[in-house]
Amino acid sequence: VSMVHSLHNQNVQQILGGRILFLVGMMGSGKSNTGPHLATALNYAFVDSDKVIEKSVGKSISAIFSEDGEDEFREIEHQVLKEIGQHHSLIVATGGGVVTSSQNWGILHQGIVIWLNPERERLLTRLRNDRVQRPLLKGEDFVLTFDRIFHERKSLYMESDLEIAIQNESPHEVAEKIIRLLPGILKNPHDQGAPQTIGD
Repeated sequence: VSMVHSLHNQNVQQILGGRILFLVGMMGSGKSNTGPHLATALNYAFVDSDKVIEKSVGKSISAIFSEDGEDEFREIEHQVLKEIGQHHSLIVATGGGVVTSSQNWGILHQGIVIWLNPERERLLTRLRNDRVQRPLLKGEDFVLTFDRIFHERKSLYMESDLEIAIQNESPHEVAEKIIRLLPGILKNPHDQGAPQTIGD
């Protein structure tokens, strides 16, 4: 890590002042893979909210969906998010549907919300490889289901403070992009409107 790079990271860390960074986005968008790189660079801790849910309930996300239903899962997810929100200096990988609850937004907006938005084809390829872990994609038509869910959530993801358009970047490169763009967001934390975008 160059000295300039490291000074930039320290500067971003200072401006953040311990505020939580919440990573949102569709299932498979790379939140759990990008989060640890971001945490290391900013000297934050990394938390995967789905893993916290599984640990607290003692069963997998898939099992919660099939045995208890989506409503029960969303309630547990909210309670876990509320608990996480009590802390500081965290990078949080959230579940894809966390944005669908208005009460969750009350917690998300206490921190900085970053939307990881990979190209559709890239997402579909990833999800085809691990559909077993994705309860909402177990229907007959996988692509149709994915598109429906994305269109239902897109306007909610756009409530984020920052959108990161992802093409072929590695999780490490995505983390670097976020760090590069964060100072612009942090100078104007109360600006409303569509999220700033980095890509291309």
